[in-house]
Amino acid sequence: MLSTGIPGLDTILEGGLTKDRIYLVEGEPGTGKTTTGLQFLLEGMRLGESVLYITLAETQQELAAVALSHGWDITGLHIHEVLPAEDMLNSDTQYTMFHPSEVELSDMLKTILTAVEEKKPVRIVLDSLSELQLLAESPLRYRRQVLALKQFFARRQCTVLLLDDRTSSLGDLQVRSIAHGVIQLDHSVKDYGKERRRLRIVKYRGHSFVGGLHDYVLHRGGLEVHPRLVASATRSINARRQLSSGLEDLDLLLGGGIEDGTSTLIVGPPGTGKSSLAAQFVSAAHSRGEKTSMFLFEESASNLLHRADGLNMTLRSAIATGQLTIQQVDPAELTPGQFSAAIVAAVQRGTRVVVIDSLNGYLQAVPDERFLVTHLHEILTYLGQNKVATILVGVQQGMLGSTMSTALDASYVADNVLMLRYFEDDGEIKQAVSVFKKRGSTHERTIRAFSMSEEGIKVGKVLRGYRGILTGVPVSLTEHKAPAAAP
Repeated sequence: MLSTGIPGLDTILEGGLTKDRIYLVEGEPGTGKTTTGLQFLLEGMRLGESVLYITLAETQQELAAVALSHGWDITGLHIHEVLPAEDMLNSDTQYTMFHPSEVELSDMLKTILTAVEEKKPVRIVLDSLSELQLLAESPLRYRRQVLALKQFFARRQCTVLLLDDRTSSLGDLQVRSIAHGVIQLDHSVKDYGKERRRLRIVKYRGHSFVGGLHDYVLHRGGLEVHPRLVASATRSINARRQLSSGLEDLDLLLGGGIEDGTSTLIVGPPGTGKSSLAAQFVSAAHSRGEKTSMFLFEESASNLLHRADGLNMTLRSAIATGQLTIQQVDPAELTPGQFSAAIVAAVQRGTRVVVIDSLNGYLQAVPDERFLVTHLHEILTYLGQNKVATILVGVQQGMLGSTMSTALDASYVADNVLMLRYFEDDGEIKQAVSVFKKRGSTHERTIRAFSMSEEGIKVGKVLRGYRGILTGVPVSLTEHKAPAAAP
């Protein structure tokens, strides 16, 4: 197997490319085909192999500029130009008796074969097939020429990437049927934010691969592919331990705490303390000496740390010791694949608690909300199988009563659901907390008081003597009791 030199692509190909075969890399202009070819050849150079870039459209100076934009040194990379001569612009040199395909195509193929015989490369990139396709004129002639090239390269033990910019519709599927493998690059423009780039393995003969669409980014340094997260690949059965929240009364409400490998959804209207409660679980993990990661989609890291300082939490010291990493996420710039890759990287660093704040922000990062629950399910399953406790923050619209709603119902995906509520009592707005769902153990069915101050978060006594706290306008049962009968 040959490594492609592209981070993440070898993982999708489950090891890389089979040697001495030809592969088709297709995509519209701007998807990164030239960069893909250069990365493939640079990996060969790193391994001490002879490599050859045959260009039918771009000049050597243009390829050098592409390499320079990525910070690459292409010294030692053999670049062979097969370009029309300048005298083609002269009308005196135009063909009158012969069609260009009968002359230029023959000369082009002869030049390619000569370069291969001379350099004896292990890896070859041929850029691009559209020039060969147009000169061939007919699908039959084009297919025969590609088949001949395939046999030629195979006898000389070359692994070849054929780049196709899909600018011609003539025989689009001809090379797909001939190539050993097909890699398709695609990019689409969203209504807002940067464009999204995705990769798909169309075929790979005799070899398994990770199917579906995989996000990739094209930045300085080349392509970086983020394989689609497949949680089933890490499926396992492990015993679970309970993790304390650091608040005794909250642990009582939770039946002892939350279990590692479970997901907990903290839901409630704005301002009830959802993010602060999530930060409390992070602070408790810091006191146990565990690593944690927080992904913030809406609030800035500075605001979070400032609020944590006011609640007497130890997040700043956790960052200083390397136990806590906070990643500010811009939904307009991040793709689901990049976010999944960031989650996987955090787990590989030893993270035991992950906070996603909030699901509403995560919703904006997914172009089609129908797939949000699917993405979320894969992430939560992966985290659960790696014994990572996940805290999700969900914002409900509305403040009181039955009019509150959420943009996404993720409660059935989460293992535990903590609900925060406002309620009115004696001319004052107060807060309450309750556990609506918990899969790991039994829990209290009570509703407790919830408050935040300079001393931190406090979960108080059970709110008895009321009816309708969850509606926001409770009724005191003691005020409606019938007076005692006269003696």
